[in-house]
Amino acid sequence: MGHARRPRRGRASVVRDQRRRARRPHHRRQGGLITVTANRIGIHAGVWGFDWSPDAAERAIRGASEAGYDLIEIPAIDRAALDSLDTRRLLDRHGIDSVVSLALGFDDDINSTDAARSARGEHRLSEAVAFAAEIGAPFVGGVVYSAMGRYGHPFAAADRENALGVLRRIAALAARDGITLGIEYVNRYESNLLNTAAQTVRFLEDLGVDNAVVHLDTFHAHVEEIDVSTAVAVAGDRLGYIHASESHRGRLGTGAIDWPRLARALVASGYGGAITVETFSSAVLTTEQSVDIGLWRPMWSDPTELAHESNTFLRTELAAASVAVSLAA
Repeated sequence: MGHARRPRRGRASVVRDQRRRARRPHHRRQGGLITVTANRIGIHAGVWGFDWSPDAAERAIRGASEAGYDLIEIPAIDRAALDSLDTRRLLDRHGIDSVVSLALGFDDDINSTDAARSARGEHRLSEAVAFAAEIGAPFVGGVVYSAMGRYGHPFAAADRENALGVLRRIAALAARDGITLGIEYVNRYESNLLNTAAQTVRFLEDLGVDNAVVHLDTFHAHVEEIDVSTAVAVAGDRLGYIHASESHRGRLGTGAIDWPRLARALVASGYGGAITVETFSSAVLTTEQSVDIGLWRPMWSDPTELAHESNTFLRTELAAASVAVSLAA
């Protein structure tokens, strides 16, 4: 299909755009009320399940839009089996934007010197970028630098170099359509390569491309960082995307994460990027999907209720933080 190509934007441009968005609040209607935030608020499609059949995609995209979100995060699809245009039409119909995410596995791990395995990973990443371009998504994030799983060994320097080489080529491909890559660091049980903001910043420095940013997931950061707010400071202006996920992956505000402190840190830093709710429940996912992500109990039961509550929670925290930071200035 044909699609308009967006001009390449460097990291400095991305940061400037985030700062502009921070000064130009987003207005979104929620239950008859107009809420104002400096950030675009999103939700992961997995809240409604990981199936992406036409009916499932309609349910998730409609649900996200009706709950008042600005965007929906969509796991990269198999473009040989599903038509990207169906997703694009649903996004347009419901008036909501999108981003794309994925996590590599051990069979397509680029954090490896195994040529065949790395080639499969590079192909999968390029397919995710193509899907994003076809649906108009400006961002592809996730565990794009290694397998997401428990390694039985530390990473080797050659493995890391291979991951960097692959991602340089993927970043160049993404830049043709103005797409930014998000490097999501995860906890020690799900990657041996990137577990902290500091490691990820160093990885980005070595990557040396303009269209790649730190993708911070609060669940993983809560495991590995001294505190999540400190990770925001460490990431600095390289922070480009956030997964808002509770310490137990359940409802926001019911776990151990200090959301008021995190919101104040984000507001004070001038962060203007997207913040996306990521929470899953075995009440919605299949048994196989729940086992795959280690979800051993239902965290909630109603996706519609969860979506509305999470949106209200995030916007309320950010609005309160904005007032607190302004008063302290």
